[in-house]
Amino acid sequence: MYAYPPIADHGMVGDLQTAALVSSAGAVDWWCAPRFDSPSLFAALLDAERGGSCTITADPAAGEVTTKQLYLSDTAVLITRFMTAGGVGEIADFMEPLRDPVATDRHRLVRVVRVVRGSMTFDLACRPRFDYARAEHTLELNTDAVFRGPGLDLHVQISGPIELHSENSDLTAHFTLQAGRTAAIVLTTAESNSAPPPAPDAESVFAAFDRCCRFWHTWLRGSSYRGRWRDMVNRSAITLKLLTYAPTGAPIAALTAGLPEQVGGERNWDYRYTWIRDASLSVRALHDLGFTAEAQAFRRWLRDRLEAGATASGEPLQIMYRVDGDPELTEETLDHLAGYRNSRPVRIGNGAAGQIQLDIYGEAADALAQTTDIAVRGWQYFARLVDWLCDNWDRPDEGVWETRGGQQNFTYSRLMTWVAFDRAVRAATAHARPADLPRWTAARDAVFEQLLDRGWNAKRRAFTQHYDTEVLDAALLLMPRMGFLSPRDPDWLSTLDAMEAELVSDSLVYRYDPAAAPDGLAGAEGTFTLCSFLYVEALARAGRLTRARYGFDKMLTYANHVGLFAEEIGASGEQLGNFPQAFTHLAQIAAALALDEELDRAESRPDPGAGVAAEFR
Repeated sequence: MYAYPPIADHGMVGDLQTAALVSSAGAVDWWCAPRFDSPSLFAALLDAERGGSCTITADPAAGEVTTKQLYLSDTAVLITRFMTAGGVGEIADFMEPLRDPVATDRHRLVRVVRVVRGSMTFDLACRPRFDYARAEHTLELNTDAVFRGPGLDLHVQISGPIELHSENSDLTAHFTLQAGRTAAIVLTTAESNSAPPPAPDAESVFAAFDRCCRFWHTWLRGSSYRGRWRDMVNRSAITLKLLTYAPTGAPIAALTAGLPEQVGGERNWDYRYTWIRDASLSVRALHDLGFTAEAQAFRRWLRDRLEAGATASGEPLQIMYRVDGDPELTEETLDHLAGYRNSRPVRIGNGAAGQIQLDIYGEAADALAQTTDIAVRGWQYFARLVDWLCDNWDRPDEGVWETRGGQQNFTYSRLMTWVAFDRAVRAATAHARPADLPRWTAARDAVFEQLLDRGWNAKRRAFTQHYDTEVLDAALLLMPRMGFLSPRDPDWLSTLDAMEAELVSDSLVYRYDPAAAPDGLAGAEGTFTLCSFLYVEALARAGRLTRARYGFDKMLTYANHVGLFAEEIGASGEQLGNFPQAFTHLAQIAAALALDEELDRAESRPDPGAGVAAEFR
């Protein structure tokens, strides 16, 4: 019987339009196609019985089986190894990135099975469940097989000594390989009733394998990073790239939907969409590593959203969209699915799309301001956004964490409106673009004064979550990076000290205290890994380098076996929430860059180790 693996017990493979999760037991138990935000083909993570999966496992008759999983270095090729007394086998899972970044229904997941020592018998079970397991399918089986679902077919083709069998409209196989022998199972999605894909053979499969490896090696050569944590930074960069929809340049927040922030709880959201905030910070992380093409593609996507005009609420931007820019994200629950380890409800779509979150204008402005070549039409759309913000910045909203407990004057939202005005003024001046500079400058300065007057809580000696509370908020760890305060400003250091006392637990950081600031949802959550890396960055910039480096090294121990992070860390160190999450990986990159820069600066001083013990205390 299929059991739920830990959320972290997965690697990801993808072709820059869709991606799949493969567990260390050899199960593809999450794959949506033809896009990240399409209905699922395999969703056993959300229901072990009904969700669907494609498993390749070592025959348990061989005795005890030990499994290991790794990526081929600096690629997105995932290797799952099976070790028994009688032999050692491997599965290489990969999806070759598509050469032409045009949206297509045809996507190919290749599973190459080989035995490297002795012999091994494998069991294959392919059980797709179309449309989140809501739709029936039929199976046509000849030499190869095709599952036909609503609007989409899944072709299963074989290369090697495997004989497929039908079992209740699913596929099974039992096959043995000797050392040096290989077989391949190729899963290809295609539009219903379209021509079948070319039959695979060993030569074509391994040619695709080589092309996939070359793609990632070539892409990584564009990185400028030469710091202390190259392997982890490269893995995070590849993860962010895998989570970006190539036809539009839109990054998604995470690959999955419905994975819980608390096992058994209700905080189970769909993250397969493009948040203005998450995407802007993702492409900034890639840009800081030297990957400018990704930033340019996202800016084009963002400009297209501005060109489309006001949203239904009258704002220039919605907080999130589908990867093609569609703003329709109606939230619904999948009551027929049990949820990961009985965590209900399982949600698809996202009702937060209609929220007002004013911080997105700061993140968008920061992303747009990174370019040195601002197109004339793009500037006109951007200027209209800034003019709108001049009239609307001083209003309550739902805040960065999308709480469902009502609108407030959130400090982080005000901070990011200040960023929007600041970047707009700088860009207009630097590029000689037409702008109402007196009005923009006045708005920027008004936000600054209001933040100092109302965002600062004299009793707490800290900037707080919103103007009418003493609750702290880890989102404000971005204050120094955004340039609002120096990372060593006394008010900022006092805020950092308050966060350390209240939100930090052994380098792990909570977003806020939901008991002190009700967010409209039941239950609790783990520490938020984005915030933990932001905390490391803030420590580094504040000159607290020993604690920053120790905190960073501890955070790396929470990565899974192939270097991936989910959204949160639970009380026992388990990963929680949607997986892998872009927020976490972009923050890890930023923390590594900050640490490298500050450590290099410290090591150039006459006595770089002075005071280490005192700081460590």
